[in-house]
Amino acid sequence: MADSLDRRAVLLGMLGVAGVAMAGCSSRSTTSGTTPTVLSPSASPSVTVNAPPRWPLAGALLKDPSAAEHAAVAVKVPDNKNEHPQAGLDKADIVFVELDGYRDTAGFSSTRLVPVFHSRMPDNVAPVRSIRPVDVPLLSPIGAIIGNTGASAWVLSYVEHFGQFLDGDLSYLATKGTGSYSIDPSRVRVLNGVTYYDRAVVCHPKILAKQTQKFRSGPAEAYFPFASTDAEVSTASGQAAGMVRVPWKQGDTYDMAYSYDEKSGRYLRSMPWGPHVLADGTRVATDNILVIRAKQHYAKIFPGSGGVEPIHDIIDTTGTFYYVHGGKYVTGTWTKGAVNELFQFTLPDGSPLKMAAGQTYVELPQDTAHVRITA
Repeated sequence: MADSLDRRAVLLGMLGVAGVAMAGCSSRSTTSGTTPTVLSPSASPSVTVNAPPRWPLAGALLKDPSAAEHAAVAVKVPDNKNEHPQAGLDKADIVFVELDGYRDTAGFSSTRLVPVFHSRMPDNVAPVRSIRPVDVPLLSPIGAIIGNTGASAWVLSYVEHFGQFLDGDLSYLATKGTGSYSIDPSRVRVLNGVTYYDRAVVCHPKILAKQTQKFRSGPAEAYFPFASTDAEVSTASGQAAGMVRVPWKQGDTYDMAYSYDEKSGRYLRSMPWGPHVLADGTRVATDNILVIRAKQHYAKIFPGSGGVEPIHDIIDTTGTFYYVHGGKYVTGTWTKGAVNELFQFTLPDGSPLKMAAGQTYVELPQDTAHVRITA
Protein backbone atom coordinates (compact mmCIF):
# COMPACT_ATOMS: atom_id res chain seq x y z
CA MET A 1 0.00 0.00 0.00
CA ALA A 2 1.08 3.58 -0.54
CA ASP A 3 2.70 5.26 2.41
CA SER A 4 0.48 8.18 3.42
CA LEU A 5 2.86 9.55 6.01
CA ASP A 6 4.40 12.95 5.40
CA ARG A 7 8.23 12.87 5.62
CA ARG A 8 8.30 15.30 8.52
CA ALA A 9 5.43 13.53 10.26
CA VAL A 10 7.43 10.31 10.07
CA LEU A 11 10.14 11.72 12.32
CA LEU A 12 7.89 13.71 14.62
CA GLY A 13 5.10 11.13 14.61
CA MET A 14 6.44 9.70 17.84
CA LEU A 15 3.97 11.99 19.62
CA GLY A 16 1.53 9.14 19.95
CA VAL A 17 1.42 5.98 17.84
CA ALA A 18 3.19 6.98 14.61
CA GLY A 19 6.27 5.03 15.64
CA VAL A 20 4.20 1.86 15.91
CA ALA A 21 2.27 2.63 12.73
CA MET A 22 5.49 2.91 10.78
CA ALA A 23 6.41 -0.68 11.49
CA GLY A 24 3.13 -1.82 9.94
CA CYS A 25 3.49 0.08 6.65
CA SER A 26 4.24 -2.18 3.72
CA SER A 27 5.54 0.70 1.62
CA ARG A 28 8.89 2.30 2.43
CA SER A 29 8.28 5.52 0.56
CA THR A 30 9.75 8.71 2.04
CA THR A 31 7.22 10.97 0.32
CA SER A 32 3.47 10.71 0.31
CA GLY A 33 2.13 8.52 -2.47
CA THR A 34 5.45 8.23 -4.29
CA THR A 35 8.28 5.77 -4.55
CA PRO A 36 11.45 6.46 -2.56
CA THR A 37 13.78 9.05 -3.99
CA VAL A 38 17.30 7.66 -4.15
CA LEU A 39 19.79 10.34 -5.10
CA SER A 40 22.12 9.70 -8.01
CA PRO A 41 25.71 10.99 -7.94
CA SER A 42 24.71 13.78 -10.34
CA ALA A 43 22.40 15.21 -7.66
CA SER A 44 25.29 16.02 -5.35
CA PRO A 45 27.09 19.37 -5.69
CA SER A 46 30.28 17.60 -4.67
CA VAL A 47 30.42 15.42 -7.78
CA THR A 48 32.05 16.78 -10.95
CA VAL A 49 32.10 15.18 -14.39
CA ASN A 50 35.41 13.41 -15.00
CA ALA A 51 36.56 14.23 -11.45
CA PRO A 52 39.11 11.79 -10.00
CA PRO A 53 37.54 9.21 -7.66
CA ARG A 54 37.52 10.04 -3.94
CA TRP A 55 36.62 8.25 -0.75
CA PRO A 56 32.95 9.28 -0.41
CA LEU A 57 33.02 10.11 3.31
CA ALA A 58 36.56 11.48 3.70
CA GLY A 59 37.10 13.14 0.32
CA ALA A 60 40.67 11.87 -0.08
CA LEU A 61 41.75 10.76 -3.54
CA LEU A 62 41.08 7.09 -4.18
CA LYS A 63 43.67 5.25 -6.27
CA ASP A 64 41.70 2.02 -6.54
CA PRO A 65 37.90 2.53 -6.61
CA SER A 66 37.35 -1.13 -5.75
CA ALA A 67 38.93 -0.46 -2.33
CA ALA A 68 35.83 1.55 -1.40
CA GLU A 69 33.37 -1.19 -2.32
CA HIS A 70 32.48 -2.27 1.18
CA ALA A 71 29.88 -1.24 3.73
CA ALA A 72 30.33 1.89 5.83
CA VAL A 73 30.03 1.10 9.55
CA ALA A 74 28.66 3.59 12.06
CA VAL A 75 29.03 2.77 15.76
CA LYS A 76 27.06 4.29 18.64
CA VAL A 77 29.61 5.47 21.22
CA PRO A 78 28.71 7.08 24.59
CA ASP A 79 30.40 10.37 25.43
CA ASN A 80 29.71 10.81 29.15
CA LYS A 81 32.68 11.30 31.45
CA ASN A 82 32.21 7.99 33.25
CA GLU A 83 32.20 6.13 29.90
CA HIS A 84 35.54 7.52 28.75
CA PRO A 85 38.12 6.62 27.52
CA GLN A 86 36.88 5.56 24.10
CA ALA A 87 38.66 3.63 21.36
CA GLY A 88 38.78 3.86 17.57
CA LEU A 89 37.50 7.39 16.98
CA ASP A 90 40.73 8.51 15.32
CA LYS A 91 40.05 6.19 12.36
CA ALA A 92 36.56 7.57 11.57
CA ASP A 93 35.81 9.54 8.38
CA ILE A 94 32.94 11.35 10.11
CA VAL A 95 32.04 11.68 13.79
CA PHE A 96 28.54 12.95 14.54
CA VAL A 97 27.98 14.55 17.96
CA GLU A 98 24.34 14.30 19.09
CA LEU A 99 22.20 14.27 22.22
CA ASP A 100 22.79 11.34 24.53
CA GLY A 101 19.23 11.37 25.81
CA TYR A 102 19.81 10.81 29.53
CA ARG A 103 18.98 14.14 31.12
CA ASP A 104 20.53 15.75 34.18
CA THR A 105 18.61 17.33 37.08
CA ALA A 106 18.14 20.51 35.03
CA GLY A 107 16.65 18.52 32.16
CA PHE A 108 19.60 18.73 29.77
CA SER A 109 21.38 15.89 27.98
CA SER A 110 25.07 15.39 27.41
CA THR A 111 26.38 13.98 24.13
CA ARG A 112 26.66 10.69 22.27
CA LEU A 113 28.99 10.07 19.32
CA VAL A 114 28.45 8.31 16.02
CA PRO A 115 31.78 7.66 14.31
CA VAL A 116 31.39 6.41 10.73
CA PHE A 117 34.15 4.22 9.28
CA HIS A 118 34.79 3.58 5.62
CA SER A 119 38.22 4.67 4.31
CA ARG A 120 39.81 3.21 7.45
CA MET A 121 38.38 0.35 9.50
CA PRO A 122 39.78 0.02 13.04
CA ASP A 123 40.03 -3.28 14.84
CA ASN A 124 38.15 -2.02 17.90
CA VAL A 125 35.60 0.70 18.65
CA ALA A 126 34.39 1.12 22.22
CA PRO A 127 32.31 1.41 24.22
CA VAL A 128 29.08 0.73 22.30
CA ARG A 129 25.57 1.89 23.18
CA SER A 130 22.08 2.22 21.65
CA ILE A 131 20.56 3.92 18.61
CA ARG A 132 18.89 7.35 18.74
CA PRO A 133 16.17 8.67 16.34
CA VAL A 134 18.45 11.23 14.65
CA ASP A 135 20.71 8.42 13.44
CA VAL A 136 18.12 7.63 10.77
CA PRO A 137 18.30 10.93 8.82
CA LEU A 138 22.04 11.30 9.51
CA LEU A 139 23.02 7.86 8.23
CA SER A 140 20.39 7.08 5.58
CA PRO A 141 22.21 9.03 2.82
CA ILE A 142 25.28 6.86 3.49
CA GLY A 143 23.62 3.47 3.47
CA ALA A 144 25.49 2.65 6.66
CA ILE A 145 25.15 -0.29 9.01
CA ILE A 146 25.00 0.63 12.70
CA GLY A 147 27.01 -1.07 15.41
CA ASN A 148 24.79 -0.87 18.50
CA THR A 149 23.47 -2.54 21.64
CA GLY A 150 19.81 -2.06 20.76
CA ALA A 151 17.22 0.70 21.08
CA SER A 152 13.76 1.39 22.45
CA ALA A 153 10.91 -0.35 20.62
CA TRP A 154 9.80 2.89 18.98
CA VAL A 155 13.27 3.65 17.61
CA LEU A 156 13.68 0.09 16.33
CA SER A 157 10.40 0.49 14.43
CA TYR A 158 11.58 3.80 13.03
CA VAL A 159 14.88 2.32 11.86
CA GLU A 160 13.09 -0.67 10.35
CA HIS A 161 10.69 1.61 8.45
CA PHE A 162 13.66 3.10 6.62
CA GLY A 163 15.55 -0.17 6.35
CA GLN A 164 16.09 0.36 2.62
CA PHE A 165 18.49 3.18 3.51
CA LEU A 166 20.38 1.84 6.55
CA ASP A 167 20.86 -1.35 8.55
CA GLY A 168 20.25 -1.19 12.30
CA ASP A 169 19.64 -4.91 12.80
CA LEU A 170 23.26 -5.89 13.50
CA SER A 171 23.27 -5.29 17.24
CA TYR A 172 25.45 -6.98 19.85
CA LEU A 173 22.81 -9.59 20.67
CA ALA A 174 21.72 -10.16 17.05
CA THR A 175 25.25 -11.04 15.90
CA LYS A 176 26.28 -13.39 18.67
CA GLY A 177 28.82 -15.91 17.44
CA THR A 178 30.03 -13.85 14.47
CA GLY A 179 32.89 -12.08 16.24
CA SER A 180 31.39 -8.68 15.41
CA TYR A 181 31.48 -7.67 19.09
CA SER A 182 33.28 -8.69 22.24
CA ILE A 183 33.35 -7.81 25.93
CA ASP A 184 36.27 -5.99 27.54
CA PRO A 185 36.50 -7.64 30.99
CA SER A 186 38.38 -4.66 32.42
CA ARG A 187 35.30 -2.49 31.87
CA VAL A 188 32.69 -4.83 33.33
CA ARG A 189 31.40 -3.29 36.56
CA VAL A 190 29.47 -4.60 39.55
CA LEU A 191 27.14 -2.30 41.47
CA ASN A 192 25.11 -3.49 44.45
CA GLY A 193 25.66 -7.07 43.40
CA VAL A 194 24.49 -6.49 39.81
CA THR A 195 26.92 -6.94 36.90
CA TYR A 196 26.80 -4.25 34.20
CA TYR A 197 28.25 -4.52 30.70
CA ASP A 198 27.14 -1.09 29.45
CA ARG A 199 30.72 0.24 29.32
CA ALA A 200 32.33 -3.02 28.22
CA VAL A 201 30.94 -3.81 24.73
CA VAL A 202 33.51 -3.51 21.93
CA CYS A 203 32.59 -3.39 18.21
CA HIS A 204 34.86 -4.82 15.51
CA PRO A 205 33.86 -2.93 12.33
CA LYS A 206 35.88 -5.04 9.88
CA ILE A 207 33.95 -8.11 10.95
CA LEU A 208 30.61 -6.37 11.38
CA ALA A 209 30.79 -4.99 7.82
CA LYS A 210 30.69 -8.55 6.48
CA GLN A 211 27.43 -9.35 8.25
CA THR A 212 25.15 -7.06 6.28
CA GLN A 213 23.15 -8.43 3.35
CA LYS A 214 22.85 -4.95 1.82
CA PHE A 215 25.06 -1.89 1.22
CA ARG A 216 28.00 -4.19 0.46
CA SER A 217 29.13 -1.89 -2.35
CA GLY A 218 29.59 1.04 0.04
CA PRO A 219 28.26 4.64 -0.03
CA ALA A 220 27.05 5.69 -3.48
CA GLU A 221 28.10 9.33 -3.31
CA ALA A 222 30.03 11.93 -1.37
CA TYR A 223 28.40 12.93 1.91
CA PHE A 224 29.93 16.41 1.92
CA PRO A 225 30.59 18.93 -0.89
CA PHE A 226 34.35 18.38 -1.17
CA ALA A 227 36.49 20.92 -3.03
CA SER A 228 38.54 19.75 -6.01
CA THR A 229 41.64 21.65 -4.85
CA ASP A 230 42.88 23.29 -1.64
CA ALA A 231 42.43 26.71 -3.22
CA GLU A 232 38.70 26.05 -3.68
CA VAL A 233 38.04 25.29 -0.01
CA SER A 234 35.59 27.91 1.26
CA THR A 235 37.63 28.79 4.34
CA ALA A 236 40.47 30.10 2.14
CA SER A 237 38.72 33.48 2.40
CA GLY A 238 37.18 32.91 5.85
CA GLN A 239 37.64 34.55 9.24
CA ALA A 240 40.20 33.47 11.84
CA ALA A 241 39.22 30.49 13.98
CA GLY A 242 41.84 29.56 16.56
CA MET A 243 39.31 28.33 19.13
CA VAL A 244 35.80 26.94 18.63
CA ARG A 245 33.38 26.35 21.51
CA VAL A 246 30.09 24.53 20.95
CA PRO A 247 27.75 24.60 23.98
CA TRP A 248 25.27 21.81 24.65
CA LYS A 249 23.47 22.90 27.82
CA GLN A 250 21.54 25.83 29.25
CA GLY A 251 23.34 29.15 29.50
CA ASP A 252 25.78 28.16 26.74
CA THR A 253 27.61 25.71 29.01
CA TYR A 254 29.00 22.18 28.65
CA ASP A 255 31.26 23.11 25.74
CA MET A 256 32.78 20.81 23.18
CA ALA A 257 35.93 22.81 22.38
CA TYR A 258 38.41 22.70 19.50
CA SER A 259 41.78 24.50 19.46
CA TYR A 260 43.76 24.92 16.26
CA ASP A 261 47.20 23.32 16.20
CA GLU A 262 49.22 25.11 13.52
CA LYS A 263 51.91 22.42 13.41
CA SER A 264 49.49 19.65 12.39
CA GLY A 265 46.89 21.89 10.76
CA ARG A 266 44.21 20.09 12.78
CA TYR A 267 41.87 20.96 15.64
CA LEU A 268 42.43 19.32 19.04
CA ARG A 269 39.15 18.37 20.71
CA SER A 270 38.38 18.91 24.40
CA MET A 271 35.49 17.75 26.54
CA PRO A 272 33.91 19.96 29.21
CA TRP A 273 36.28 18.39 31.78
CA GLY A 274 39.52 18.47 29.78
CA PRO A 275 41.35 17.17 26.67
CA HIS A 276 39.60 14.43 24.73
CA VAL A 277 42.01 11.48 24.92
CA LEU A 278 41.43 7.91 23.73
CA ALA A 279 42.23 4.72 25.60
CA ASP A 280 45.58 4.33 23.82
CA GLY A 281 46.62 7.88 24.73
CA THR A 282 45.80 9.41 21.34
CA ARG A 283 44.57 13.02 21.56
CA VAL A 284 41.40 13.41 19.52
CA ALA A 285 41.92 15.79 16.60
CA THR A 286 40.07 16.55 13.38
CA ASP A 287 40.62 18.24 10.03
CA ASN A 288 37.15 19.76 9.75
CA ILE A 289 34.48 20.97 12.18
CA LEU A 290 30.93 21.36 10.90
CA VAL A 291 28.43 22.82 13.38
CA ILE A 292 24.82 22.23 12.31
CA ARG A 293 22.47 24.08 14.64
CA ALA A 294 19.03 22.42 14.79
CA LYS A 295 16.08 22.48 17.15
CA GLN A 296 16.29 19.88 19.93
CA HIS A 297 13.43 18.47 21.96
CA TYR A 298 12.22 15.24 23.54
CA ALA A 299 9.28 13.02 22.70
CA LYS A 300 7.67 10.29 24.76
CA ILE A 301 8.42 6.75 23.67
CA PHE A 302 4.69 5.99 23.90
CA PRO A 303 1.69 7.77 25.48
CA GLY A 304 1.67 7.70 29.26
CA SER A 305 5.26 6.52 29.56
CA GLY A 306 7.99 8.31 31.45
CA GLY A 307 10.61 7.43 28.86
CA VAL A 308 11.60 9.92 26.17
CA GLU A 309 13.76 9.99 23.06
CA PRO A 310 15.94 12.98 22.10
CA ILE A 311 15.04 14.59 18.78
CA HIS A 312 17.02 16.82 16.41
CA ASP A 313 14.81 18.43 13.77
CA ILE A 314 16.80 18.00 10.55
CA ILE A 315 14.17 16.63 8.12
CA ASP A 316 12.53 19.02 5.61
CA THR A 317 13.95 22.04 7.37
CA THR A 318 16.79 24.57 7.41
CA GLY A 319 19.12 26.32 9.83
CA THR A 320 22.55 27.88 10.24
CA PHE A 321 25.94 26.20 10.06
CA TYR A 322 29.60 26.97 10.77
CA TYR A 323 32.37 25.29 8.84
CA VAL A 324 35.89 25.40 10.32
CA HIS A 325 39.13 24.29 8.67
CA GLY A 326 42.77 25.31 8.65
CA GLY A 327 42.45 28.06 11.25
CA LYS A 328 39.52 29.81 9.52
CA TYR A 329 35.75 29.55 9.35
CA VAL A 330 32.73 30.47 7.26
CA THR A 331 29.03 30.40 8.10
CA GLY A 332 25.84 30.05 6.11
CA THR A 333 22.57 28.16 5.77
CA TRP A 334 21.96 24.43 5.67
CA THR A 335 18.92 22.64 4.30
CA LYS A 336 17.90 18.99 4.31
CA GLY A 337 14.95 17.35 2.62
CA ALA A 338 13.86 13.74 3.03
CA VAL A 339 15.36 11.22 5.43
CA ASN A 340 17.67 9.85 2.75
CA GLU A 341 18.68 13.20 1.24
CA LEU A 342 22.00 14.93 1.83
CA PHE A 343 22.53 18.19 3.66
CA GLN A 344 23.02 21.17 1.35
CA PHE A 345 25.17 24.09 2.54
CA THR A 346 24.93 27.61 1.11
CA LEU A 347 27.19 30.58 1.87
CA PRO A 348 25.80 34.13 2.32
CA ASP A 349 26.64 35.05 -1.30
CA GLY A 350 24.55 32.13 -2.56
CA SER A 351 27.49 29.92 -3.52
CA PRO A 352 27.76 26.32 -2.25
CA LEU A 353 30.10 25.39 0.56
CA LYS A 354 33.25 23.55 -0.51
CA MET A 355 35.00 21.49 2.16
CA ALA A 356 38.51 20.09 2.52
CA ALA A 357 39.17 16.39 2.47
CA GLY A 358 39.81 14.73 5.82
CA GLN A 359 38.05 13.74 9.01
CA THR A 360 35.01 15.81 9.96
CA TYR A 361 33.41 16.24 13.39
CA VAL A 362 29.76 17.25 12.99
CA GLU A 363 28.31 18.96 16.08
CA LEU A 364 24.50 19.17 16.30
CA PRO A 365 23.77 21.69 19.10
CA GLN A 366 20.48 23.46 19.81
CA ASP A 367 19.42 26.01 17.19
CA THR A 368 19.80 28.79 19.76
CA ALA A 369 23.28 27.71 20.93
CA HIS A 370 25.83 30.53 21.02
CA VAL A 371 28.75 29.04 19.11
CA ARG A 372 31.86 31.03 20.07
CA ILE A 373 34.68 31.22 17.51
CA THR A 374 37.72 33.32 18.35
CA ALA A 375 41.04 34.01 16.69
